[in-house]
Amino acid sequence: MRAPLLLFFVLTAPAAAQVPATDIYVATLKVTKAPDGTAQWQVGPPVNVTHRPGYDNQPCFLPGGRAFLYTVIGADAQADIYRYDVAARASTRLTTTPESEYSPTPLPDGRGFSVVRVEADSTQRLWAFDLDGSRPRLVLDSIKPVGYHAWADAHTLVLFVLGSPATLQIADAASPSGPGEVIARDIGRSLQRVPGHASVSFVQRDSAAGPWLDELDVRTHRISQLVKVPAGADFFVWARAGLVLTASGTKLLQWDPRRGTEWEEVAALAAAGLTTITRLAVSPNGDRLAIVAVPAPR
Repeated sequence: MRAPLLLFFVLTAPAAAQVPATDIYVATLKVTKAPDGTAQWQVGPPVNVTHRPGYDNQPCFLPGGRAFLYTVIGADAQADIYRYDVAARASTRLTTTPESEYSPTPLPDGRGFSVVRVEADSTQRLWAFDLDGSRPRLVLDSIKPVGYHAWADAHTLVLFVLGSPATLQIADAASPSGPGEVIARDIGRSLQRVPGHASVSFVQRDSAAGPWLDELDVRTHRISQLVKVPAGADFFVWARAGLVLTASGTKLLQWDPRRGTEWEEVAALAAAGLTTITRLAVSPNGDRLAIVAVPAPR
């Protein structure tokens, strides 16, 4: 693979030779409500659905939840996008390009997916493909280097843009040549749309107070502080029930805004053969959880 890709790998998805291999596990997910209206996750046994050497990561469910997209780095160090169909229990390669594609995310209209693409000259910009991996095209041509992204609505993007420090930027896909607007600095990598709201959550780092999970309203640009980030947590996902799920080591933790500021353990997955959980994704209807983890040595 071309040496210029080092910048992207160091900051977003480390090369397979530099980090342990990761696999994607799928578990059933159920949210039950207590009489007081609070909710609780119930996580089923995780099943390894990629189970191969190398990097399988960045899952994102498609609308309907019957499949998810994910990033694969193969033996050639090339990153491409695959689709996993839950019912068929099978993966299909979608992109086979000279470039590398990361962070697949369904487009708001459901007709394709967006990616962070590392181009031939190492430029990192936002691109889109049709659902079958065809018809690559630029989404934003002037904002770079993009590391992560989330769609807040049909045309508004919230971006993690690499730099010292990394910045949170808002951009309009309807104006692909327009600049991004910097909203926050020194942020974490986890950008997640908040269900039912025109907003995106992100982690704001603070050298004094520590990291906090914040919410950005993309219409007003108002930022609300939600909850302190638990030790070891990096990525966060939302369910329609209003719960937030994260991971620390091999434990899954939930936060319910109705219960205050405490994180609660909902599952411990070391016994299932996972050693470190790095990323999570919840299906749109909330019945499945994709878990990225380092498998335990055999």
